[in-house]
Amino acid sequence: MPAGSVPEPEKTPIPGVKNLVAVASGKGGVGKTTVAVNLALALLRLGHKVGLLDADVYGPNVPLMLGTDEAPRAVGERRIIPVNAMGVRLISMGLLNPGDRPMIWRGPMLHSVVQQFLRSVEWGELDHLIVDLPPGTGDVQLTLIQTVPVTGAVIVTTPSVVALADVRKAIEMFRQVNVEVLGVVENMSTLACPHCGQAIDVFGHGDGARTAQEYGVPVLGEIEIDPRIRIGGDTGKPVAAGGEDAPGAGSVFAVARAVIARLETLSAAAAGPSIQID
Repeated sequence: MPAGSVPEPEKTPIPGVKNLVAVASGKGGVGKTTVAVNLALALLRLGHKVGLLDADVYGPNVPLMLGTDEAPRAVGERRIIPVNAMGVRLISMGLLNPGDRPMIWRGPMLHSVVQQFLRSVEWGELDHLIVDLPPGTGDVQLTLIQTVPVTGAVIVTTPSVVALADVRKAIEMFRQVNVEVLGVVENMSTLACPHCGQAIDVFGHGDGARTAQEYGVPVLGEIEIDPRIRIGGDTGKPVAAGGEDAPGAGSVFAVARAVIARLETLSAAAAGPSIQID
């Protein structure tokens, strides 16, 4: 080890959790939480066991999007039972601190609550634990990365130039801490004109894919601007809850299948080549 370097803390996996997938964005306002919620539900509808950790402590909107205000139960000593929201196991500060009271916390407090969500929650057996991160590259991201092995990150962006500038920073952050970037999701990609059906590029189109290709990162898919997706989140009835054929859900399920494919590729690569014995 080079002189003066600090050894990296040991990362202990969460018992029973096969894949931990971080959903991140370089900046706010790109629909990251909407993608995280619908991704979790799509994976569930595709037959996987799914948990959702809302680590966006300052803006914990996941309970609203999943239509629940149920409080998690404490059992035993420092153990928490997550809420069952439409079949997804959920923990969120929005369930522990309901209402409009803001969270005015410094870094050490954020570190503590994320640690509790990771280590004190009885997640059980999960194929995927989706973690909805706050925007940017701050304390919560570092706590997650330093505490547990993250299987990979999904980065959400819109096609706008401002959003893409921050996507580059997010990709570089995950690369510097040796976390695989599963791919980029271009959200709010196009809008179908309600009168003629022609695609309108409200925020531009395709620049998310070009940025991903520039960095050698896969494109997981594009999610269109669809009022049904927004209404679903606002009313606690996400489009993915209705299944793959539900109006507005097709592109979300395409992203979910792309995530599954990437995870399977990583798992196969980690297992190494099979050896045949004659």
